[in-house]
Amino acid sequence: MLRQQDVGHRIVVRRIVGIREGRPLFSDALGELVELSETHLTLATAQGPLRVPVAQVHRAKRVPPTRRPTAAAVVALERAADEAWPAPTRGHLGDWLLRSAEGWTGRANSALPIGDPDRPLPAALDAVERWYAERDQPAMINTPLPLAAPVGAELDERGWGTRPPTLVQTAPLPLAALAVTAAPAADTVLELATAPSAEWLAVAAGRKGGLPDAARHVLTAVDQVRFAHAYVDGALVAIGRGTVTGEGRWLGLSLIEVLPPARRQGLARRVIDALAAWGASLGATHAFLQVEQRNTAAIALYRTLGFVTHHTYLTRVAPS
Repeated sequence: MLRQQDVGHRIVVRRIVGIREGRPLFSDALGELVELSETHLTLATAQGPLRVPVAQVHRAKRVPPTRRPTAAAVVALERAADEAWPAPTRGHLGDWLLRSAEGWTGRANSALPIGDPDRPLPAALDAVERWYAERDQPAMINTPLPLAAPVGAELDERGWGTRPPTLVQTAPLPLAALAVTAAPAADTVLELATAPSAEWLAVAAGRKGGLPDAARHVLTAVDQVRFAHAYVDGALVAIGRGTVTGEGRWLGLSLIEVLPPARRQGLARRVIDALAAWGASLGATHAFLQVEQRNTAAIALYRTLGFVTHHTYLTRVAPS
């Protein structure tokens, strides 16, 4: 029987997919368990996310991982991601990071429990709650799995909530060849700028629900950063953001967005390709991105470029 401690681990599930001549038909699925609730479980499989109702599960168990990254690799990537999305207000709890950005995005307003908090776990979580209370913010913690599974178990005991799972995906540079799904307009112009335009910020604000002053810090306070602008007939139709962090090794991709009228024309791929070429020119050897497990369309796109899940994380929220 699966438990919350199995989230973030590789499992195999035998599920009932039908009945024939009065007998159940079974199908096996193998993947990483990214969500477990009373009603269903969700796997990140090689074919994409798979949501299985608990009523259909005949048997499920944890199996040995394949090529699971080391704890050191997870920590290094999480720190590179933190550098790429820098909260303006920061604190430390031993090795743990405490981050605040006027409530703009979960990543910039959550604690990152990697390393030693320099005190027992219950005391560390008490300190996290106090730090956010002093800033009149709800306490949140991002728990990379399975690295932070002990933290997650303690948060379960405290009744903390859980946001949808996020996949941290990586790919070597150069990226896999871009599959052509539709030819973009011949007059598409793609520019990489060191600062976002007002139009770029307006698109980002629409996606993220506004842009407080802290958001501008998060977006721009990185030494190596580029903002992709794609134009058709002079109108901005797609954006993206790239950063190079982690001692120059990691290209971080974020805010890849195509406006509705311009979708299904290959523009997201062109934006990613341009940012990947820029990152590689600076010596980056790998790219990473963070995508919600339920965003199946984006995951399908990223898979064609060679991205695979490195690890997952859960954003945990203190009870109100």
